[in-house]
Amino acid sequence: MGQIDDLANHYVAEWAPLNPTGATYSGISGYDDQLGDLSPAGYAAQADLTRRTLAKLDVTEPETEAERTAKEAMQERLGLELARYDAGETTSELNVIASGLHDIRQVFDLMPTEGEEAVTNIAARLNQFAGAVEDLRTTLRTAAQQGHVGSRVQMVEVAKQCDIWTDPNGDNFFHGLVDRLTAEGALAADLRRGAASATAATAQFGQFLREELAPLGREKQAAGRERYQLASQYFLGAKVDLDETYAWGFEELARLESEMRAVAARIVGPGASIDEAVAALDSDPARSIHGKEAFRDWMQALADKAIGELHGTHFDIPEQVRRIECCLAPTSDGAIYYTGPSEDFSRPGRMWWAVPQGITEFSTWREVTTVYHEGVPGHHLQVAQTAVRAELLNRWQRLLCWCSGHGEGWALYSERLMDELGYLEDPGDKLGMLDGQAMRAARVIVDIGMHLELEIPKGNPFGFHPGERWTPELGWEFMRAHCRVPDENLRFELNRYLGWPGQAPSYKVGERIWLQAREDAKARKGVDFNLKEFHRAALDLGSLGLDPLRAALARL
Repeated sequence: MGQIDDLANHYVAEWAPLNPTGATYSGISGYDDQLGDLSPAGYAAQADLTRRTLAKLDVTEPETEAERTAKEAMQERLGLELARYDAGETTSELNVIASGLHDIRQVFDLMPTEGEEAVTNIAARLNQFAGAVEDLRTTLRTAAQQGHVGSRVQMVEVAKQCDIWTDPNGDNFFHGLVDRLTAEGALAADLRRGAASATAATAQFGQFLREELAPLGREKQAAGRERYQLASQYFLGAKVDLDETYAWGFEELARLESEMRAVAARIVGPGASIDEAVAALDSDPARSIHGKEAFRDWMQALADKAIGELHGTHFDIPEQVRRIECCLAPTSDGAIYYTGPSEDFSRPGRMWWAVPQGITEFSTWREVTTVYHEGVPGHHLQVAQTAVRAELLNRWQRLLCWCSGHGEGWALYSERLMDELGYLEDPGDKLGMLDGQAMRAARVIVDIGMHLELEIPKGNPFGFHPGERWTPELGWEFMRAHCRVPDENLRFELNRYLGWPGQAPSYKVGERIWLQAREDAKARKGVDFNLKEFHRAALDLGSLGLDPLRAALARL
């Protein structure tokens, strides 16, 4: 480890006390009893650390090729984090999936619950929750006064989430958490006080959003080209031509739907439509599971099977990574996500499903590819393997570096890879993968189109409203026409796109860049190209922006 790695490790040591919830997410021990400072001063302190670190990076020369990659990764990631802060994006961020409120709510999902120390930490955070929410209100209020404010629609939608989280007949999140813990005497009383306080604070935050912040919110949800360009670069770790990417989205969706029609013919018969194949699969009892617990167990079995079969054949999976937990989230937001292991692997990597209220039937054909996306060879292999590589990567690379285009692009690439490796020979499972790919292609179109308010091409392959300009209403109509998911899930998806510009396309665009990186490696290596070696070399670089990834791979 040289000077760059020392600087990176020192950054982590300074960052963790400033962001204790982030420390828990990253698996850094010692901060589970703190929530951190969500006030403007707290955000400014983190920005100051980033600014100082970048200044030191600029004058520090890498001593090895590995340090050169680490330096480029840090400069790219930290530089864009600082650019977002300076543009007011960080302090004003509020949408249905990402905000300071979501961070401090979701951190409880990752905390240990067994033993007095673990329960005491939960009690401490519950009793700090109201203060943290008050600080967040100040930050959002201050950002709005400075002209940095989200859309009114997103504020109302997050307020609805607050209602669900605190509803005794809904998620009742904080009281439900306490009910699952074992505690007596003063600690039990402390937990109950904390749950009541956090519940009240969350409900009051929803009221604040409706009554104070929403009247200040933007009427238009579109981000505009300048804001979107920064967001796109941040989520991809790469600069792309947005107009070319928008046009490519139409081509890619048309290609995928053509392939889906061919698979539909295998399922139902010649001339069958995609919807007819979906209906046949949904009505097949062998492809249906009743009850979310049974569905979780099915996911766990499939994830374990994939790890067992891929290890030693297509990947060399480290021992610590051969364990994954499939979990049901304690809320009903409709999200599916992965959380990485702790630094010492005492907390394993986990695949989460926040099942929407009322959903009790699950179609396995849709979700085989999801397990590969969230598990192995997707997020779990990528994230957990990075955490293992202490001999190759510094602490910042292992614990803090994340780029959506790299991570989500790899996970989507992994779905396609499993098809290449023969794991989706069943036509129903293959259709499920293609359907998921099609949704990701559709949201490239919708996300860029809505936020840039682009014209829908007159010659688009779907004959969809040619010549009109995108609106949220047209986005909803297009997604419903091209995505086969329940309306409640799709509504959440559309709200996510509108509130988190640039993130949703990072999956499909990230996959596109990963595939191009593979083709570039094939061209460089010629007959010496080996797919297993390519994957190992790429993953051993850790998470980084996609432009730094391509540069690092070109030097291998």
